[in-house]
Formats: sequence, C-alpha cells, structure tokens
Amino acid sequence: MDSQKTLLKVSGMTCTSCATGVQKSLEKKGLEQVYVDYTSGEVQFNNPLEVEAEQIVASIEDLGYKVLSGADESKPDPVLKDLKRKFWISLFFTIPLMAHMLFSWHVLHNPWVQLALAIPVYTIGFLHFGKSAFASLKNAYPNMDVLIFTGAFSALFYSLFGTIYYAGMPEMHNYLFYETGASIVCFVLLGNLLEKRAVSKAAQSIASLSKLQVQEAKLIIGKIVSVVPISDIRVGDLLQVNEGDAVPIDGEVVGGSGFFNESMINGEPMAKRKELGELVYGGTILETGQVQIKVTKTVKHTLLAEIIELVKKGQANKPAIQKLGDRIAAVFVPVVIGIALLTFVVAYFILDLGSAQSMLRAVAVLVISCPCAMGLATPTAVMVGIGRAAKMGILIKGGDPIEQIAKSSVWVMDKTGTLTTGNFQFSALQVSTQGHEKYWQAMIYQAEQLSSHPIAKSFVKQHPDWHDATIQLTDFAEVKGLGLKWNCNGNAYFFGKNEAKKHGEYDLVLMENNAFIAGVYIQDEIKPNAVQLDRYFRKYLIDALILSGDQQEKVDQLRMELNWHGGGLGNLMPAQKLAYIQSLKGNLCMVGDGINDAPAMAHSDIAISFGNATEIAKQSAQVIVLQNDLQAIIKLHQLSLLTYKTIKQNLFWAFFYNALCIPLAAMGYMHPMLGAFSMAMSDVVVIGNSLWLNKKKIKLN
Repeated sequence: MDSQKTLLKVSGMTCTSCATGVQKSLEKKGLEQVYVDYTSGEVQFNNPLEVEAEQIVASIEDLGYKVLSGADESKPDPVLKDLKRKFWISLFFTIPLMAHMLFSWHVLHNPWVQLALAIPVYTIGFLHFGKSAFASLKNAYPNMDVLIFTGAFSALFYSLFGTIYYAGMPEMHNYLFYETGASIVCFVLLGNLLEKRAVSKAAQSIASLSKLQVQEAKLIIGKIVSVVPISDIRVGDLLQVNEGDAVPIDGEVVGGSGFFNESMINGEPMAKRKELGELVYGGTILETGQVQIKVTKTVKHTLLAEIIELVKKGQANKPAIQKLGDRIAAVFVPVVIGIALLTFVVAYFILDLGSAQSMLRAVAVLVISCPCAMGLATPTAVMVGIGRAAKMGILIKGGDPIEQIAKSSVWVMDKTGTLTTGNFQFSALQVSTQGHEKYWQAMIYQAEQLSSHPIAKSFVKQHPDWHDATIQLTDFAEVKGLGLKWNCNGNAYFFGKNEAKKHGEYDLVLMENNAFIAGVYIQDEIKPNAVQLDRYFRKYLIDALILSGDQQEKVDQLRMELNWHGGGLGNLMPAQKLAYIQSLKGNLCMVGDGINDAPAMAHSDIAISFGNATEIAKQSAQVIVLQNDLQAIIKLHQLSLLTYKTIKQNLFWAFFYNALCIPLAAMGYMHPMLGAFSMAMSDVVVIGNSLWLNKKKIKLN
C-alpha cells in the first residue's frame, strides 16, 4: 500500500465509540489522517509507513469488525440481517421470562427454568456485545458495549448467586433478575436494529447517486451496435443513446440532437437541448431524440463520479460544533461506570437499601446512559443535509461549511459571471486606422478562445465569423484582473481593461507594443434572481458587498439597477480583493467564478463557486453550485440554517436525555428494563429528527 488515501469497507460498527476505537487502533499502527464513518462503514487513511494490508485488516478485525472484500462491498450489509436474527431469538426467550411478572404460573417462577430461558439471550449478548466491549477495553477506549455488557451480566451473576447460594430458601426470589439482563440485551438489540435502519436511510443520498451510474452502454463499432458493460468503455469510443435512455458516460454529441433531463446535476426539471459539439453527462436522461456521443471521460472521472466523491468527502468532514460532542463522548463511558459504582456504594452503604436494590440502581445507570445519541447528533444531520443539497445541484465539501454558512454575517459577491450572466454584448471593434479591421478581429478571436474568462467566452460565442486559423499566437498568458497578452510576428500585444480610461471611453482595448490599436464597448446581462437574492440578504440582516475587477462606474450602475443594499467596489486587482477580504470581520462567505477571484476565495471563511466557473475557482471553493442560478444561493443558506438547527436540536436532546435520566436511574426511579428501552429509543429520536430535515420547507423569500 502507498501513502495515498486508502478506502476500506468495514461491517459491524454500530456507534461512534466503535468508530473511535477503529481510528485509535489504526493510528497506533502509524496510519495518518484516519477517518472512520460507522454510518457508511467506510474507513479512510493515509499509509506513509507502508504498513502491510494484512496488518491493517487484522487490527480492525481484532476489534470485532469485518473488513469486506471488493466482492462483498456490493452486497447488502450483513449486520442488518444479523441484528434481525439476534433480536427475534432474544425476544422469543425474553417474553416468557418477563411473563412471570404477570402470571402466577409455577413453572415460570422456577429459577432453573428462568436460567434456561435466559441462557440463549445471554449467549447472544455475550457474542454481540462482549467481543466489542473487550476489544475496546484492550484498545484503551471503552465503548457503549462496555456499559451494556456490564449491566446485563451484573444482573446474570447476581441472579446466579441467588439461585445457587439460596437454593430452596425464601430469600432466593430476592436475587432473581434473569429477566432484567435478558430484557436489556433484547431492547438494546432492538435499538441497534432501528438505528441501523434509520442510519441506512440517512445515508441513502450516496446510494441514490450511485444508482444513476448506468451499467451497460450501446457501443458503435462500424455499423454494428453492441451492448457492452460500462467497464469496457474507453475514451474515444462511440456510443448510441436512444430516446428514454440514461447517458452511460460523459461525452460529446457527434451525431443527432435531443433534449436531456439534467436534473440530477443541476436540480432543474426542464430538459435542455443538446446539439453537435455539446457535452452530455453520465446519468442524465435523453427524453426526446437520438444521439451518438464520443466518450470524453472514464467512468471514474465523470461528473457523476466527481459529485459522489464530493458528497462522500463532505459527509466525512466534521463541523466545529461536533467537537463538543466528541470530547464528551470520549470520556463518557468511564464517567458513567464511575457514577454506577458510586450509585451502588451510596445505595448499599449509606441508604442501606440492600444489595438487590443497590444493584438494580447501578445497572439502570449503566444501561440508560447513551453516548451514541451525542455521536449521532451531528453526522446524521450533516449526512441528510449534504445529501439533500446534492439532489438540488449544490455540492457541499463538508459539515464545517454548513455551520459557517449558517452563522455567516457578511457575503461578498463577485460581479461578472456571479451577479451577471457573463453573456456580454459587444459593440463593433473600433480601430484607430481603417483597412485592417478583419486582421485585428481575427487576432482578438484567437486570443479570446484561449481564455476561460466569462468575457472571453461570450466574445468567442458572439463572433465565430472572426475566426482565422492562419494567425498564430505565441507566449499567450492571462494577466489576472487585467486581460490577455501574447506575441505575434515579433510584436507584443495586449487585449484587456482600459485602465483609467487612458484611451477614450472604451471598456476593452487592443494594444500593439503599448500603442493603441482598437477599442470595444461591452455590456453585461444581470442574472434573473439577483434582485430576489438582495431582498433575501436584507431579510436576514446579512451585509452583502460587491467586489469586482470591473470599472467602478459599471459596479455603481449594477447596484443602482438592482437597488443593492450593500456597498460595491470596482477596479480591484486580485491582491486588492484579497486585502479587502482580510480586512472584513465576521463569518464571511464569498461567491466568485473567475481566476482573479481565486486568491480572495481561498482566504474567505467559505468560498462558493458555480459549476461553470474556472477550475481554479472551483478548487478554491468549499461549495459548488452546479446550476448557474442565484436562487441556489438562497437554497444553500436556507438548507445550512435548517441543518445547523437540526444539529443543535439533536445535541440538546442528547445532553438533556443523559442529564435527566442518569440521575433518575441513580435515585431508583428508572428500572433497568425501562432504562434499556429508553436508551435504545434516544438514538431513534436523534436519527428521526435528522431524517425530518428532508421534509423541512426551503423558504425562498
């Protein structure tokens, strides 16, 4: 194995303590950047010391979990099936055990009959909780199974002592609590089962995205179309896509045309027409038409694969608020064991309640405590929130951006390509000397088609008739915030901003060896939902600023047209944008799309980019909005608020539950059976609240 990120699929982890135990074990082996997600069963790490794969697998399996092979990963998780089987067997034997409290049947009151009924349940409890508990103790990080195991088997050993020592005596029945330990095992298994189902439901965002990956493709070989596995497709292959088909893989339309439903990418239900030369994406649906596409990406590098990877990485990233829960969960089990021991000592030696009552109180403290709720509070909400965002065409690279966006007080907006469409309207090229217009037009076109700036893209799109391949440029370069420069036939050229209006009122000028050659006027189109975004910022008392490399008068004109409530600065170079960003206070989000935005975005608390932005802008961003629509910014902020609120609700419940129930158990108000059931249900409450996030309404106004 190398030092690159390695991913393993692990089965059997049921709580945050399980995940922490695996993490600690791998870190002891010398692995770095270990991330364990027990909800998805994924374990990621770097292996700089090149530890043998067998040692890594053995380290995990020694803790009681199973590392799945590649063949097993695609199969249903065996843990769910195993939990069902264990729960139903336990329930079958626990019901008659508990029935003796309701019915006076002599056989049910016989201690040996009770022991016989309890043995299968305790065997399941020993195998299910015991191995994990002992392994966590060995790893010096006790997990929740230690509490369950200790509580259940304390009741068993106490009952065994009474059965044997007081056999035939009236006092014996004061020591019989076989049903208590059995019900603890049964109820906790039920809780684990419900939790596993709920967590699996919360993790469905990645599974649903993965299902969009087509498994077969229609490969064109000459005049023959063959259906082949997607794994056999290579870059450059020709594929046939018929009406109603899902596009197998990213490619370029080389024949035919049609309307494609790209809602899985951008959340837009309206189909989009694609013609020759345009790109189509794997997983999108051809609603009408018939096309032939030329494959441009491998399966592992398609847009769908990138989206899935971003969602996975996003769910792996912890928000800052989770650190509080993690710190408490880290010491929770030892503290609870200490409270249980103190409860027994106080009840037995000070309150003189007798061994039976003292033991029941201590066991109740053990089984009612729930560190899992704290561990589940944040990751389940983040999982659901990021998954819902992905379905809306918003890719969030982690839980931390959600918290930062929810707490944000300042938003900085780029102008060109962000608040405006980037679809510029150009006046005719006005040259200083007549007779060479077409030559200068062709030279500008050759330079603009090499640039990724929105102005350049619009220029090329509007003036295809300016193209002339005979003009060759050398030493081409983009000057951030200014324009383009190149050499041609021994002369140095520049096409870009007319700074300080040195050469008339033109917006862009063409210079040859620093001498003015031609000028162009440009006008940008405002995005449809820019006014709605400003109203939204006003409503939520967010300071919204416009920072642009464009001229100040253009920025002022845009603010006036939008009635923008925040300030706006123009004529900013990338370094000036960065300096201004660094001078601002508060949780700051920046939305940008160009090369000149990248430095400022990299130093913002949260950077947001659109799917059609430059690669460097997207790399600098923690959030990528695939649809080029400002309404998605409102959705992003709303979803962040809802997710962060859900996290706080979950954490409040987890802390409140433990703070209330542990003292009640210690004072004797909670029987261990009720404690085990309530502990199991506390996890379900947290997960259920997280799942409810999918149903909460997004307010766009």
